[in-house]
Amino acid sequence: MPLYSIIGTDVADSLERRLGSRPAHLERLQALKTEGRLVLAGPFPAIDSTDPGPAGFSGSLIVAEFASLDDARNWAEADPYVAAGVYADVVVKPFKHVLP
Repeated sequence: MPLYSIIGTDVADSLERRLGSRPAHLERLQALKTEGRLVLAGPFPAIDSTDPGPAGFSGSLIVAEFASLDDARNWAEADPYVAAGVYADVVVKPFKHVLP
């Protein structure tokens, strides 16, 4: 199955919305992991720190297997972060895993 990257860019001051919708967001990622389709996922800290505290995050990256680009886009559009207004923009692109 082909890989796709999903890159979400957060709106300013969205940390509370992000934290509030995080359990549902993680549940969907866990489902991908359980299905063996998740390569990696995580947020971009807004500052150079693994725990940015109140600075929050500037977005997220997900790399996962989907049957098609349309399927990846549909999955991304249904993300709880989209519904909660965390993301200002979401870009979905085909991804080619080279290393490691």
